[in-house]
Amino acid sequence: MRTIKISDVTLKQASASVLSFREKIELVKLMDKICADVIELGPIEKEKADSLFIKSVCETVKDSVISVDAEPDQDKIGKVWDALQNAVKPRINIVVPASLVQMEYLFHKKPEALLKETAEAVAFAAGLTKDVSVTANDATRGDREFLYDLLERSIEAGASSVSVCDTAGSMFPDEAAVFIRDLKEHVPSLDKTPLGIFCSDDIALADACSLSAAIAGADEIKTSLFTDGNASLKNLAGMLAKKGSEYDIQAGIRTVELKRVCDQADRIFTSVRKKTTPFDTGVRERDNTERNFTVNDTLQTIIGETKKLGYDLTEEDQVRVYTEFLRTAEKKQVSLKEIDAIVASAALQVPSVYTIDDFIINSCGQFSATAHIRLLKNGEIAESVALGDGPVDAAFLAIEQIVGRHYELDDFQIQAVTEGREAMGETIVRLRAGGKVYAGRGLSTDIIRSSISAYINALNKIVYEEENE
Repeated sequence: MRTIKISDVTLKQASASVLSFREKIELVKLMDKICADVIELGPIEKEKADSLFIKSVCETVKDSVISVDAEPDQDKIGKVWDALQNAVKPRINIVVPASLVQMEYLFHKKPEALLKETAEAVAFAAGLTKDVSVTANDATRGDREFLYDLLERSIEAGASSVSVCDTAGSMFPDEAAVFIRDLKEHVPSLDKTPLGIFCSDDIALADACSLSAAIAGADEIKTSLFTDGNASLKNLAGMLAKKGSEYDIQAGIRTVELKRVCDQADRIFTSVRKKTTPFDTGVRERDNTERNFTVNDTLQTIIGETKKLGYDLTEEDQVRVYTEFLRTAEKKQVSLKEIDAIVASAALQVPSVYTIDDFIINSCGQFSATAHIRLLKNGEIAESVALGDGPVDAAFLAIEQIVGRHYELDDFQIQAVTEGREAMGETIVRLRAGGKVYAGRGLSTDIIRSSISAYINALNKIVYEEENE
């Protein structure tokens, strides 16, 4: 029985652009969990943030192929490879326009020049990794002879797989089957090279077209956990499970877990951050079963744990964090939460652009909490008033209004560090900016003050790095 590979394009959809870093990583884990053969990521546009995200995905995924898009440009392919190379199964996906509309009006390329550039780009990518794919965009509206030539030359140059896209969404299921058979007939190299297909859902036939293409000989179909104008993984997996044996095809997706995973994906995509809170879609709970660390743990072990937390520390900060860890570990075992606090207090110590001048918090009865925050920015007063779901909500939102930016709140922790009526409260705030995590620590008998201090501490680190890039 022939096995059809499932390539998930959820994170390439426009709807994924509003998701937080943590939500995207959660989706990647779900895809890997159900054994999606390929997880596709879009091109590197914001170099620092996108590269960090790709690296984080590579560290997270253990079984699926990680595919990252790139134009047929050696410089861009090189940047993709720099971010992708530590993946267990890396793939460079070179995306090429196959219709005259896209070639000439969007990319300003002539067909022959594009063929030459694509072959050179594939050969370059093949020198970096053995898994190189070429995707022909808008293939169903392109000249068929050009498409044959594009696929054949790409394979000759070293592409290990190729895909075609019905970007316009104009095909019926029988046309999709004819299209795949036609390519198999006219591109001899497809006998030994996998052929994938992406079907747009413009006329609500993406699922049917993808299944027809698979029956006709397509080796890989592009789907989504949460559909946004393309084929549904949930629907196609169900179709293949019920009817695949009749056509001698199957998929390796874990269908038993698929419904629950799709429900989780729906929750992630439909949870929208309220404008009245800076907490995005919530802060995750830590695993209470996490291990403790001792003085015998090495620098590599501790820095490995900080990377799992999302930090990208410089060598200097790694030494600072490990030195502080050893000082703490001489007295007791150190939890992961305490390592988080060590990073917040020891790493990236910078001058304070923002400092707290004063604040007033009102929170009573059924009324929304109100925060009046006054900060000093380089000695000048800046203040704002905000409503929130609670006192910390309101305080953080007021700070956002002063700064004029929203940073993803990656984590928020509060714990008592001393006992008694005047107990000191420690707050750790982790903000994400440009794909990178910055931690701040606040300490006070007033938990609201410690929360504001932690936020300002993390904010100053972001401002310092952005001003010194």
